[in-house]
Amino acid sequence: QVQLVESGGGLVQAGGSLRLSCAASGLTFSNYVMGWFRQAPGKEREFVATISWGGSSTRYRDSVKGRFTIFRDNVKNVVSLQMNSLKPEDTAVYYCAGVRGSFLYSSSDRYDYWGQGTQVTVSS
Repeated sequence: QVQLVESGGGLVQAGGSLRLSCAASGLTFSNYVMGWFRQAPGKEREFVATISWGGSSTRYRDSVKGRFTIFRDNVKNVVSLQMNSLKPEDTAVYYCAGVRGSFLYSSSDRYDYWGQGTQVTVSS
């Protein structure tokens, strides 16, 4: 079956960096648009970034543009999120997700598969 497994979360001070990774199995990875979402306590899950199946196209939420970079390795079946200049408001559980096709959806409802999430905590 399809599995998405995130790793790389942790505790970091404001201004620091983290790299999240999501290893995919059970699907033809290169056929899937991959996304990162996050959910802070008491808030709804929100879009962070998404990347096309080939990696040439990306979308970001405005608040992370210039700080976060999404990229993928279709040989290793991994999608990653490099997060720089982290802020306390980036604190959340981060999820990777996948949807077959070519459109770069920002709505979580469009994604078919989800990982279990990894906690990112940014201290001030």
